[in-house]
Amino acid sequence: MTTSIWRYSHLTLAISSFLFLLVASLTGIILAFEPISKQLSDYSISNTKEITLAQTISVLQKQYDEIISITIDENDFVSASVVTKEGKSDTFYVNPTTGEKLGNIEKKKPIFQFATSLHRSLFLKSTGRFIVGFISFLLCLIAITGLILITKRQGGFKKLFSKIVKENFEQYYHIIIGRYTLIPIIIITLTGVYLSLDRFSVLPVKKINHSYDFSLASSKEKITLLEFPVFKNTTLNEVKSVEFPFSEDEEDYFFVKLTDSELIIHQYTGTIISKENLSLTSILLNWSLLLHTGNGTIVWSIILLLSSISILFFIYSGFAMTFSRTQKRSLPKNKTKKDNAEIIILVGSETNNTYSFASSLYNALIKNGKTVFIDILNNYASYKKAKHLIILTSTYGEGEAPSNASKFLQLVQQIVTQNPINYSVIGFGSRAYPHFCQFAIDIDNTLQQLSTFKTLLPVYKINNQSFQDFKTWGHLWSKKTNIQFELTQEVKKHKKQQTFTTVSKTDLNNDDSFLIRLQPTKKLRFNSGDLLAITPKKDNIERLYSVGKINNDIVLSIKKHDLGVCSNLLYQLEENEIIQASIQQNKDFYFPKRKKEVVLIANGTGIAPFLGMLQHKNGTKAHLFWGVRTKESLRMYAPLLKNIEKNNIHIAYSQEKEKEYVQDLLLKKETTITTVLKNGGTIMICGSIKMLKGVEKVLEQITSTKLNTSLDYFKKKNQIKTDCY
Repeated sequence: MTTSIWRYSHLTLAISSFLFLLVASLTGIILAFEPISKQLSDYSISNTKEITLAQTISVLQKQYDEIISITIDENDFVSASVVTKEGKSDTFYVNPTTGEKLGNIEKKKPIFQFATSLHRSLFLKSTGRFIVGFISFLLCLIAITGLILITKRQGGFKKLFSKIVKENFEQYYHIIIGRYTLIPIIIITLTGVYLSLDRFSVLPVKKINHSYDFSLASSKEKITLLEFPVFKNTTLNEVKSVEFPFSEDEEDYFFVKLTDSELIIHQYTGTIISKENLSLTSILLNWSLLLHTGNGTIVWSIILLLSSISILFFIYSGFAMTFSRTQKRSLPKNKTKKDNAEIIILVGSETNNTYSFASSLYNALIKNGKTVFIDILNNYASYKKAKHLIILTSTYGEGEAPSNASKFLQLVQQIVTQNPINYSVIGFGSRAYPHFCQFAIDIDNTLQQLSTFKTLLPVYKINNQSFQDFKTWGHLWSKKTNIQFELTQEVKKHKKQQTFTTVSKTDLNNDDSFLIRLQPTKKLRFNSGDLLAITPKKDNIERLYSVGKINNDIVLSIKKHDLGVCSNLLYQLEENEIIQASIQQNKDFYFPKRKKEVVLIANGTGIAPFLGMLQHKNGTKAHLFWGVRTKESLRMYAPLLKNIEKNNIHIAYSQEKEKEYVQDLLLKKETTITTVLKNGGTIMICGSIKMLKGVEKVLEQITSTKLNTSLDYFKKKNQIKTDCY
C-alpha cells in the first residue's frame, strides 16, 4: 500500500505539472548554451586567480584618463567604465593585464532574452513567476518520490546503483538516467524555489548599513593606489565590482564589492574604513543564481543541459510506461459468477505485467470449456464450487506484496472456505533481486497452514517474465489435473518483422527432424540463444525457436510434426525462398563471456543454440552433453560439430543397444559438473520439459551429495540457465 501511495504521488505530480515542465526544460536547454558560449568567448579571462586588483588598476591608469568603475562578472568578463585620453566616457571589456579594450559590452541575444522571459515568468509577470516557482517545488517532489520508488524497487538505499532489470526501453532508461541526474535536478529545483522566494521578498533581508569615521584614517600617511594593501592582496576572482571616488574630496571613497563582503576604503590611505559581510541569505542567493544558470562554468552548464534534456525524456518515458500499464490493466471479463466457477485465478501485480499471463491462462481454460473466474488478490472471497485456485503474483521491493494484493494474506485467513481447494502459486520476478518471488513464497507458506487448501505444485518461479517458463508450468499443472489446454502468447501488433532468405535445408532424418539455415536480408543483430518468432498466417499464433548463430546466419533445428503448422511451413521452404519473422532477444540464455567452463545440456532439436555457441566460445572450455535417439540422428549435425573437440562432446543414444539418456551421462561425469559449479561456471539446458525435469533431478542429486548444496542455490546465483519447451 505504501508503494502504491508513492507511485500515485509520483504520477499525480508529473501529470499536474508536465506542460510547465515541458516549457521549463525546453527553455532550460536553450539557456544552458548561453554560459557555454560566453565561456568560449575571447572576453573570458581564465587566470583571474593570479591577477591582483592593484595590477589591473595600474594598467588601466596608464591607458585611460580616469577610471570610474571595474566589474568582474560570473563568466570572468572584466569590464571597465572609463574616461579616455580623448575625454570620452566609455564602457567595454578589457584585458586586466594589459588594459587594452577587448570589445564593446554585448547585449543579450534575442533568443536568450526570449527564453529567459519564458523560463522565469511564462510572460505572465508576477503570476508567471509564482507558477514557475511552484512548478520547481513540484519537480523537487517528483524527484524525491522517484528516488523512493527506485529505492523500494532495488531493495534499499545501499542497492540504489545495483543492476536494473530491463523490462523495456522506457522503464530501463527512466531509472538509469534518473539515478544519475537526481542530484542535479534537485539542485535545479531547490535553487529555482529559492530564487522565486527572493523575488517575492519571502526571504529574510538584512540590509548592509556601513558606519564609518574618516577622521580615524585621515591621520595616516597617504600612499599610492598601487600600495593599498587591500588592492595588492585581493585577486580578481574575489571581486565583483570596484567603484572609484567621484571627487578628490577626502570623504569620497572606494566602494568594493567582494564575493562575500562589501568594503569602504579611504581613497588616500587605503585603510578599510568599513567592512560588512554579506548575510547568509545573500550568499545563498548568489550560489543559487550560479547553480541555476551555470554562469561561469562550462562543466556545470553541460550538466544543466543534460539534466534539462533528461526531464524531457522523463516526461516521454513516464507517460509511455503509464499508457503501457493502462493497456495491461484490465483482466478478461468474467463469463461465470464466482460461486459457479470451478477454477479461480487470482492476480497480484504492481505494474500490471502479470495481467497478460493471467489473461492467457484464463482464455486457454475457457477455450477448453472450463468454468473460470478471474480477479485480483485483494478481492479474495469464498468460492462455493471452486476446485482449483491458481495465484499469479509479482513481488515488489523488499519482498512486499503488490498494491492490489496487499490484503490477501489477511483475507485468506479470515474467510472460511468450506470445500477443499487444490492450489498452485506462480511467482513472477527477477533473479537479479535478492527477494526473488518472495511474496509468492509467503502466499504458499500461508496456504500450507490452512487445512482447506492442498498444494498441487510447489511454488513455480518465473524469471524476467519468460513465457516459455509459463508454458512449462502449464504442462506441469495440466499433467497433475488432467485438464488439457494450450497457453498462447499474445502477438504484439507493433513487433517489427524482418525478411529472411532460405540458405539451405536438410532432408528429414529418421527422427523427422531437419536443419534449416536462414540469412537476414538486412544487417541484423542477434546472438545464439535468441528466439526467432514466426507467426504463420494460417492460425496467427506465434511460435518461438531458439537460434544458433553461425557466420551471421540463423540455424534452426526443427522437429516436423504431421499436423504442425509452423514446422511444415518451414520444411516446405525452398532455397532462396523468403520468410517473415522477428528476433526476440533472450539475454538470459546467452553464452557466458567471462566463465572458464560451461556445461551445455540438450536433447534432440534443443541442440540448435549450442551449435552457434560452440563456434564462438572465445577460449571458454565447453562440455556438451546431448541426448539423441540413434547414431543416424547425428548425421545431419556432423558438419557443424566437426571443429569441436571430441573429448568434450558426450552423446547418449536412447534407441541404441545402450538405451542411454543424457541424465546417465551427467551421473558418469559428475566430477565435471561439481567442478564447474564450484568454480562459478554455468550450466545451460535446452530441449524438452521432460528432459529438463530429469536433468534437474540428477543435478539436485549431484549438488546435494557432492557439494552439500541444493540446486536452487545455484539457480539463485544464475549458474543454471534453461530454455525448454
